[in-house]
Amino acid sequence: MQFRTVVPRVAAALALALLATACGRSVTSGPGDHSNLQKWVAEVKKRPAPALDPLPVMQQFETFEYAAQGLRDPFSNAFADEGGTSGPRPDPNRRKELLEQFPLDSFDMVGSIGTGASQVALVIAPDKVTYRVRPGMYMGQAEGRVTDVSDARIDLVELVPDGAGGWLERPASIALDDQ
Repeated sequence: MQFRTVVPRVAAALALALLATACGRSVTSGPGDHSNLQKWVAEVKKRPAPALDPLPVMQQFETFEYAAQGLRDPFSNAFADEGGTSGPRPDPNRRKELLEQFPLDSFDMVGSIGTGASQVALVIAPDKVTYRVRPGMYMGQAEGRVTDVSDARIDLVELVPDGAGGWLERPASIALDDQ
């Protein structure tokens, strides 16, 4: 039984002695003594530098000269103007009216006043103000010109782009709200 308790104690003592010896060696060299490190650094600096890889060869690209300056531009509206200026077009010099700032579907017709040629429609705009609308006025955001005012509705003609540089007339109307 004594043998079993003696062996671990002896092994622990040996390990402690080895540890003390190792620590003693580093202590003897002193905390400011870096001679081994300085020797190693000097030795590494004396070695020749490793050879660098050669620079990669730049790939030569085929040059291209653009020679289509005189040809027709595929993104221009050249074909839209071939038919002349016939057809409807918005007047760029016309002053925009107050009711053209709102979308056409945001108006509510609430009634009309008068009869015949002097008939005026009453509409409420999104700004919650009631406006008088007569034939010839413009409203909506698509150049909508009022063509007729009746008791039950307002008829308009809007100008919309046709996608090829021209304009199309599109009929539209605002009906009286039955509440």
